Amino acid sequence: MNRAALVIMAAGIGSRFGGGIKQLAPVGPNGEIIMDYSIYDAIEAGFDKVVFVIRKDLEKDFKEVIGNRIEKQVEVAYAYQEVSDIPEKYREKFTERSKPWGTGQAILCCKDVVDSPFLVINADDYYGKDAFKEAYSYLTSVEDTGKMQICMVSFVLKNTLSDNGGVTRGICKVDETGMLAGITETHNIEKDGDRAVVRSDDGIKELDPESPVSMNMWGLTPEFINILDSGFDSFLEETSRDDLKAEYLLPTIIGDLLQEGKLDVRVLKSHDQWFGVTYKEDREAVTDALRKLIADGVYPSVLYR
Repeated sequence: MNRAALVIMAAGIGSRFGGGIKQLAPVGPNGEIIMDYSIYDAIEAGFDKVVFVIRKDLEKDFKEVIGNRIEKQVEVAYAYQEVSDIPEKYREKFTERSKPWGTGQAILCCKDVVDSPFLVINADDYYGKDAFKEAYSYLTSVEDTGKMQICMVSFVLKNTLSDNGGVTRGICKVDETGMLAGITETHNIEKDGDRAVVRSDDGIKELDPESPVSMNMWGLTPEFINILDSGFDSFLEETSRDDLKAEYLLPTIIGDLLQEGKLDVRVLKSHDQWFGVTYKEDREAVTDALRKLIADGVYPSVLYR
């Protein structure tokens, strides 16, 4: 059997879990949250395990809101991302730090619970069925070329913008063979009619609305976690004790490895409409979009019976 796991990064969720947290606001007809739809799509595509990356203090509430429900559908495991979960030699250096270390650390926390290829997603993004099918197909058929092979599911920029303000996206450069050649993290991209623009003191810069972008949906292997492990040590060594916001981020790590020629990244394409709750005003649009998908027969009105 071709095994693949889904890793959901949810440690960034606020501490008032379930009570006013925008990412966990009910958006489905029976109180479903965005994660429910991602998990439903992943199971349908063939994924056989779900790993939730959470903070330990949220475990009880998290299980009540979603975890206990999902473990009736699929194998579930938990990984815990804590600010103090760093090599002991660095703990004294970062005693002032209060927030976890970003998406690279989130995946590093999974080293004891992931033993198959896995797909990483954000807890508060809706990716669509297409993305999970593409990723599962890739992860369960990747060939050994002597170099580490991973994948990224890209989305079309215009399908990922918010009507309610600017967003940050990784704009991807893809070569003629469909491999990733580079990512440029671009902040404050706004929707302006049919255009995608970035406003600054220098004026308005227009972006190609058809550009492929990264939405933090990566297909990785257990071997990749070993690379994260050694890289995290270097990152902590180089980070100043006064830099309380430095993050060990997957796009940066993967971009560096790509430049060093240590891995290849296949870019898979999804043309589905992405949506998420970047702004609290986005929630209504997400609810409407899901209502339409249910009406069109894409989802049943009750996800899990």
